[in-house]
Amino acid sequence: MSMGAVIAALVGAGLAEAADCPRKDALGTSRVLSVDAKATPRIGLKSFPQTLPLADHEVVLTFDDGPYPPTTSKVLAALAQECVRATFFLIGLHASEHPEMVKRIVREGHTIGHHTWSHPFMARIPLEKAKSEIDRGIAADEMALHGSSTTTPSTPFFRFPYFESTPAQLDLLQSRGIVVFGADLWASDWNEITPEQELKLVTERLAAAGKGIILFHDPKARTAAIMPAFLRYLRENGYRVVHVVSAAPTQKSADAR
Repeated sequence: MSMGAVIAALVGAGLAEAADCPRKDALGTSRVLSVDAKATPRIGLKSFPQTLPLADHEVVLTFDDGPYPPTTSKVLAALAQECVRATFFLIGLHASEHPEMVKRIVREGHTIGHHTWSHPFMARIPLEKAKSEIDRGIAADEMALHGSSTTTPSTPFFRFPYFESTPAQLDLLQSRGIVVFGADLWASDWNEITPEQELKLVTERLAAAGKGIILFHDPKARTAAIMPAFLRYLRENGYRVVHVVSAAPTQKSADAR
């Protein structure tokens, strides 16, 4: 199958998902965007010069640091209510503790990315230790998903903790065909702010940017609390959600879906 046919099939699948949504007034997932490590090895304007080719009012929703069942389950419920697909960058340690939640994320149609084993400051540790953090995290996520401790990710997406990396680490991931995700804007939900403050902050930033990859953290109770209202804001203000997938998903990844 040609790459064009693969992309067409993925887009068709995305449209089918939107059409199958039980709520006719739901936000829905407008399209599926296939991300190729060769074309876009590093994306997100907060860290890199380039980002995803999104149209005005298109957003990609991403969540870091999970899974954490008490709050991740609430985020998943809000996304399901609006028939929206997102990407979850998992900490390997958390994935190993909550494998059923990892399986649920994928079962509900979302993409899994990787976020190291233990969330260290990657630029402050030796390269060999950084490699171990990357590989151990991927292996834990894959074990939770498929029962196989491989360091070859089903979906080759990775995000650095704190967006902190070194040139050698970036080169390593690029040589392995793994896309490094930054973000275009974020909710600053790691700060001690109220849910109302977070919602105001992220909606104002989105209105200013007009589009982009948005970073949230699903273990944060304030983020879980605002997700229904945030998705309602997107729907009422003409935003469209784009679901990112790998350009060349492995058979295991396809089976998980």
